[in-house]
Amino acid sequence: MKKTNVLILGSGGREHAIAWKMSKSDSLNNLYVAPGNSGTELIANNLLIDIKNYAEIKKNIIEKNVELLIIGPEDPLVAGLHNRLSEDEEILNLTIIGPKKEGAKLEGSKLFAKKFMKKYNIPTADFKSFNKDNFLEARNYLANSNPPFVIKADGLAAGKGVFICDSLDESEKIIEDIIIKSKFGTAGEEIVIESFLRGIEMSVFILTDGDEYKILPSAKDYKRIGENDTGLNTGGMGAVSPVPFLNDNLMDKIKSQIIEPTLKGLKKEGIEYSGFLFFGLINVDENPFVIEYNVRLGDPETQVIMPRIQSDLLDLLIDIDSPNLFKNNELLINPESTTTVILTSGGYPEKYTTGYPLKGINNINDVILFHAGLKLHNNKYITNGGRVLAVTAKGNSIQEAMQKSYRNINLLTFPNAYFRKDIGLDMIK
Repeated sequence: MKKTNVLILGSGGREHAIAWKMSKSDSLNNLYVAPGNSGTELIANNLLIDIKNYAEIKKNIIEKNVELLIIGPEDPLVAGLHNRLSEDEEILNLTIIGPKKEGAKLEGSKLFAKKFMKKYNIPTADFKSFNKDNFLEARNYLANSNPPFVIKADGLAAGKGVFICDSLDESEKIIEDIIIKSKFGTAGEEIVIESFLRGIEMSVFILTDGDEYKILPSAKDYKRIGENDTGLNTGGMGAVSPVPFLNDNLMDKIKSQIIEPTLKGLKKEGIEYSGFLFFGLINVDENPFVIEYNVRLGDPETQVIMPRIQSDLLDLLIDIDSPNLFKNNELLINPESTTTVILTSGGYPEKYTTGYPLKGINNINDVILFHAGLKLHNNKYITNGGRVLAVTAKGNSIQEAMQKSYRNINLLTFPNAYFRKDIGLDMIK
């Protein structure tokens, strides 16, 4: 059996979870993560390189004879890393998981995504776009609409560029912060204001070669910092899988109204798309609407998805450049439930302090720890980010898995540590 050298780009909990899954494959030769973290270091070879530095990436791909590249975060995809690598004559026989720049616009520009959905009749909220030139029109539009208002920075904002405002005053301040005060830099040069959809959010993920697709385990994440979904948006405070209310009827609608029209629309636009595609959805009275596209796996959803994939995921990824092999390679999903709870530094997603020693990690039992903002210093784990780690558990039910996650996260301590105590509670009937 041929063994494959794999490189994963990224340093977060998502990349640790992908690396964890890759490490279990019989088809794996060498596993590299760049730059990786203290968790990937336990199961792979970390390469301390800057993933914005093309020359360093290229050098390591050639030197390490990398045959499969998984691009974890969105930034390099939107910047066109796939394009540069595929056009580089010195790099041969490299399978790249992640779309080219043209496909990555689905995430890189909210306005592009909304116009795409409108063109191909993919259900989504009504919207208007505004910029500095028509800022006053944006204010007038809000004044003549009813709250809540959904306001989004057009570009990438690390998951923090979406605001749901309950009042006109709040929404006016947000659009001023984004457009006039450039809170998100160039990402906020344009904003999208959407109609508010009332329902329950969920995440559906596919792996596609552009024609065929495999549906990965579904998940529901929890974005707000506070319990009962209050406070600021974060990169994610926890997740559960599967989504209990995602029945066969709703999934059929998602396939026929969203997944397949999206793939057909991309082909009609002449956009080659291969890799993961993430549909951020909302269920409104048993009808799915797209909130957003992401062109990579989600974080922290990956931390609950990977443990539920029974198949050898690496084999599927290898087959993505071989249409017949990919089509016929079945994806098997474990029926068990998984939950993850994110342990964060106090103050996140705003100002927080790092450098605290993490205690209790040796007492952990019957869960998987996916590292994010941790580093190893003098054989001790030290906090090194806002989202520190994910505590992931399996169970016969969401309730059972959740109890394991919480039993273990309560054993982990450092000054001002914080986690939400209600992850998954709304999914327990």
